[in-house]
Amino acid sequence: MTKRIKITTGVLTFAGELNDSSTAAAIWSALPLEGAANRWGDEFYLSIPVSASPEDGAREEMEVGELAYWPPGNAFCVFFGPTPASRDTEPRAASACNPVGMILTGEEGLREIPHGATFRIERA
Repeated sequence: MTKRIKITTGVLTFAGELNDSSTAAAIWSALPLEGAANRWGDEFYLSIPVSASPEDGAREEMEVGELAYWPPGNAFCVFFGPTPASRDTEPRAASACNPVGMILTGEEGLREIPHGATFRIERA
């Protein structure tokens, strides 16, 4: 089953898709989610009421547009460029994250969103 989501913040909406991991399934079950997002370089993250341990395949190196879950902070993450932990231009998490999906459209608009903006994540 394809797990399409939409992420809305202000007037911007981004289409995304969750993968088949157990963490993504837990996030899917918890939708809709809403909260203030913290910005860390070119990453947004927000605490969500989902608890998951690092899975096989958890990693720090991410891709532009990748969605992840950060176990130490119970956080949903959206990567769109370098972070303070990056060694070059690649997105890099503070510590290992569980990849949970990708943004399908609109990630270029993320740079316009300020720290503390409200994000709503729901089924599309």
